[in-house]
Amino acid sequence: MTTDTLKIESIRLLALLKIVRREGVLLLKTDARLFAAELDAAWVGRLENDDDLAERLDAFVSRFGRMQDTVGDKLIPTLLKSMAEKPGSALDNLNRAEKLGFLPSVEDWLNARNLRNKLIHEYVSDPEEFAVALNKAHEMVSLLIAVYSSINRYARSRISAAEWPELLP
Repeated sequence: MTTDTLKIESIRLLALLKIVRREGVLLLKTDARLFAAELDAAWVGRLENDDDLAERLDAFVSRFGRMQDTVGDKLIPTLLKSMAEKPGSALDNLNRAEKLGFLPSVEDWLNARNLRNKLIHEYVSDPEEFAVALNKAHEMVSLLIAVYSSINRYARSRISAAEWPELLP
């Protein structure tokens, strides 16, 4: 890999960190608003008659899925390229990210991925099951934020750039 290629990958990494940060800010806002109340089967039952609540839920599911997609499918492979490593399959990249300390657990990430797929692609007809899935997604927001912050801290320590996106709370 040439020096120019590494520079391009570093620029791409910085751009992706900025995108993921924006996604994280929006996800945290929606998460705080949505989970201010307890989400249970009764709450799920109110969705049909409460358009604002349903739209807030859609925003949360969309933002959760988008941030996980961007981190897993784009940010981690670009991080590896910026380190002069060759990205592999999604599972290989996740395993490498775990070994490097950017990802606490591949298993947790895959659980979050399966949950994302369940929330986005499957219609969950049981209100109790849907409430459980939403509460699990709420718990996994911290995983997405932690991975972003870990990669951001690493990039800051290794790549010189005029402007870095801030860490997420």
